[in-house]
Amino acid sequence: MGGGAREHTIVWKLAQSPKAEEIYVAPGNAGTAQIARNLSIKAEDIGGLLKAVQEKGIELVVVGPEAPLAAGMVDRFQKLGIPIFGSTRAATEIESSKVFAKDLMQKYGIPCARSASFSDYAEATEYLQQQAPPIVVKADGLAAGKGVIVADSMAQAQQALDDIMQSRIFGAAGDKAIIEEHLSGVEMSAFAFSDGHTVIPMVPACDYKPAFDGNQGPNTGGMGSYSPPHFYNPSLAETVMNTIMVPTIKAMAQENRPYRGVLYGGLMLTSAGVKVLEFNARFGDPECQVTLPRLKTDLVDVIMAIINGKLSQLNVEWSEDACVGVVMASGGYPGTYETGFPITGLNELEQDITVFHAGTKVGSKPGEVLTSGGRVLTVTAMGKNLTEAREKVYANLPRINFKDCHYRKDIALIKEG
Repeated sequence: MGGGAREHTIVWKLAQSPKAEEIYVAPGNAGTAQIARNLSIKAEDIGGLLKAVQEKGIELVVVGPEAPLAAGMVDRFQKLGIPIFGSTRAATEIESSKVFAKDLMQKYGIPCARSASFSDYAEATEYLQQQAPPIVVKADGLAAGKGVIVADSMAQAQQALDDIMQSRIFGAAGDKAIIEEHLSGVEMSAFAFSDGHTVIPMVPACDYKPAFDGNQGPNTGGMGSYSPPHFYNPSLAETVMNTIMVPTIKAMAQENRPYRGVLYGGLMLTSAGVKVLEFNARFGDPECQVTLPRLKTDLVDVIMAIINGKLSQLNVEWSEDACVGVVMASGGYPGTYETGFPITGLNELEQDITVFHAGTKVGSKPGEVLTSGGRVLTVTAMGKNLTEAREKVYANLPRINFKDCHYRKDIALIKEG
């Protein structure tokens, strides 16, 4: 369930399994329509989805986005004995409540930024006045990736706090706020599969949030990503697993919130070591588009091992190749933008280019694909290294076109070695 490029990637990977006879996607997009059957049911419509699952005799449900997880979809399906992949409502609080996640990390000694959380605006303001910029202000709850403000001045920080707790621009997500120190260093995304006991690392990735080249412009949901990070090595991998991923899964079990699914750690490599910026309770987007193509093991096998608590019995294998993905966005995104424009060139790409759809829908003419969102497509390629993968993607991007499209020209533009 879901309709973005992350969900198209999951469907694309599931479709490669001989165990997947028929796949339905709710609501899906023009990309999923080519390899599965789309259902016009929103991912948050738990009742409607439950009815569809029962009517169609669906044997496995996979949740893509965070909102249905936070709403308790997994709990409801589990009670009815329907196999479902994703974290329970209690486990999803590691993403849906930043205050819970912070308290958990501090209680169990998982490295993170120094912070304080508040439900009282006056107390928060008093604490804020004692800090020095840059400073980070966060809304506690889900805010569609927009509830984190990095303030370079006290005025900006106070404005962020006012927006969250007084103006309530994020609604109930602003019932509580977190004020935390600003961490500097290199950012990366780490992922792990867990069945509540066993933790198996996935391949890591780096993503790009600012809209324009050189990390300029407003933050977006992600303008591209690559895997593996050029700086990632066995020593760093061991540190991430031993100090962050494994202790977090153990902590969740201790708290009687067993974590089953994909744990996503947004990390900062600081001069004082690796620290957690935040946790998410699902595959990343756009990171999913560059990590799942590297998975060699059948994704259905991985999911069933997690659901059945048998992950320790599975050998999860990954390709050594690199993968690069670049997001093509609508003109004006992440601000206001128009949709409904035809996309051309999707059939004129080289064979080893894979395009994952996000904001697309099927048009009225045969084979027509129209834009329907801000982030429209993620264009990806594999290569023996990042340079090769990157060159493939950028050689093909100009072949795709829709009105006012824009994309960053510097995704994965790094010096290797």
